[in-house]
Amino acid sequence: MKRVALFILIMVLAAAAAGCRKTAEQESGGSGTLRVVATIFPVYEFARAVAGDKAEVTLLLPPGMEPHSFEPRPEDIVRVSRADLFIYTNRYMEPWAGEIVKGAGKGNLSVVDASRGAKFLKAGEGEDHDGEHGHGGEGMDPHLWLDFTNAQLMVENVAGALADRDPANRDFYLANAAAYRAQLAGLDGRYRAGLAACATRTVLHGGHYAFGYLASRYGLRYESAYAVSADAEPTPAKLAKLVKQVRSEGLKHIYTEELLDPRTAETIARETGASILTLHGAHTVSRADLDKGVTFIALMEKNLATLREGLQCR
Repeated sequence: MKRVALFILIMVLAAAAAGCRKTAEQESGGSGTLRVVATIFPVYEFARAVAGDKAEVTLLLPPGMEPHSFEPRPEDIVRVSRADLFIYTNRYMEPWAGEIVKGAGKGNLSVVDASRGAKFLKAGEGEDHDGEHGHGGEGMDPHLWLDFTNAQLMVENVAGALADRDPANRDFYLANAAAYRAQLAGLDGRYRAGLAACATRTVLHGGHYAFGYLASRYGLRYESAYAVSADAEPTPAKLAKLVKQVRSEGLKHIYTEELLDPRTAETIARETGASILTLHGAHTVSRADLDKGVTFIALMEKNLATLREGLQCR
C-alpha cells in the first residue's frame, strides 16, 4: 500500500515539480553554479571532491538514515526537481531512485548512475542466509564503493556527468577527479600492504552483508550474520554457526558496524569471549561527523587500522 500511495503522490507532484524547476532556473540564472543532489554519503563525497566550488552539492538522505529502508518524501522529490544533476550509487542500493526521478519530471535534470560500468558481486555468495536477498530482490551486493577500484570508477562517472553538464569547466572537473582517484589508488595500496601478513584472514561480522567487496579485493574471508538488508535478523541456526566458527577458528575479534544495532555481535561475543571492533560502511554518517567534515578517505583509513588490529596483522 505504501508503494501505491507513493506512486499516486509522484503523479501529483510531477506537474508541481516542473514548475519548481522553472523557478529554480530563474533563481540561479547565470550564476554558473550547478545544483547537485547526491543520494548517500559516498557519492556526496565524490561529487564534492570533483565539483569543488563550481557546484552546490547536497545530501539527500538525512545523516544517520539507512538507505536500505529509506522511502522518498514529497520534499525529497521537490529538491531533486530543482537540481541540475541527481546522482545515486546504483539501482540495488537505491531502488527508490527511479521513483524520485519520475516524480521530479524529466525537464532539464541529468540523472547519474555512478555505478555505470562496474561489475557487481552477489551478496553473500557461498553463504547461507536462509533465503534472504539483496536490494531489489536480485541478490546483488550494492556496497560497491568498498572496493576502491569501483570507487575510482564512480568518481570518473561523476566527473563525466559534471563535465557534460558544464563543459566550460570540463578541465577543472577532470583534474579534480584525477587527483581524487590518485588518493583512492594510494588508499588501495595501503590496504594491500597493511593486510598482506595477518594471523587470520576471517572477518566475522555480526551485521548485514556490507563488506563483501572489501574482502574480495584483499583476499579476506567474509562472514556476515545476515544478508544486505540492515533491518533483517539472523536465525538461531545462523547464530549458532557463527559462534561455532569463532570457537573453531580461535577468532579473538569480531566486528559490528558503525550506526547499526550491535546486538548480534554482542550476543556472539558473550558466547565466545571475542572482543568487538567497529567498521564503517560509509553509506551513511552521523550528523556530528557530517558537521565535522568527515571524509570517505578518513573513514576507510580508520577501517584499515581496525582490520589490522582484528586480523592481527604485522
